[in-house]
Amino acid sequence: MTCLPDLAPGQKKLGLVIDLDTCVGCQSCATNCKEWNANGMSAPLPDFNAYSAGAEGVWFNRVHSYEAGEGAAGKTVHFPRSCLHCENAACVTVCPTGASYKRAEDGIVLVDADKCIGCQLCAWACAYGAREFDEDEGVMKKCTLCVDRIYNENIPEAQRQPACVNSCPTGARHFGDLGDPTSKVSQLVAERGGFELMPEMDYKPVNRYLPPRKHVVPEHSKPVEDAPTPMDIKSSLLRFMDKVLTR
Repeated sequence: MTCLPDLAPGQKKLGLVIDLDTCVGCQSCATNCKEWNANGMSAPLPDFNAYSAGAEGVWFNRVHSYEAGEGAAGKTVHFPRSCLHCENAACVTVCPTGASYKRAEDGIVLVDADKCIGCQLCAWACAYGAREFDEDEGVMKKCTLCVDRIYNENIPEAQRQPACVNSCPTGARHFGDLGDPTSKVSQLVAERGGFELMPEMDYKPVNRYLPPRKHVVPEHSKPVEDAPTPMDIKSSLLRFMDKVLTR
């Protein structure tokens, strides 16, 4: 089985912070992720029956939508899901060939397709459903945090972020070093109470989610009184004048 690297205190941990309050479920992150990775190191990413019922394929990022709360307090929560690049990544430790591995230098979990035998043990071990099996190639694939993009010096520095982050129209996705408590993403997590998924599993995912803010439901204001109708006018003379003037 594959071993995890020893991580020193302050080790770089690249990951995502996703704001569930501002995500609108537009699928831009999933679409741009597919576009970039279908032409990059993980290509190809197949689709089957893409435009009909029973569509299947390899997607590194998926967005699920749920209804939370009831009545006026209810809202739709859009929940993006991808690899969380866990510190205690069970998908790595169950791999019999070393195809799944975690990089010591930045904490990114990757798959070496040349070593992968498609046994899918990593998919069974992942509690977050982040592994994707490519039936065409017979290997496992997953989110790479766009490792071929974030270190690419041919791309302007401001754009050296995962494709999903660059394309988010509401700024709901943030990328950075969660191992550095002074980084923008770490400060954002501290300010908003960012949380990890399923901490009871002790996988220690690097990615964090920012909870939806509590929206105060305003009390219904007193309805504005409508203008008096002709039947509300007591004087017959005034009713006649109102009828003439409103013709």
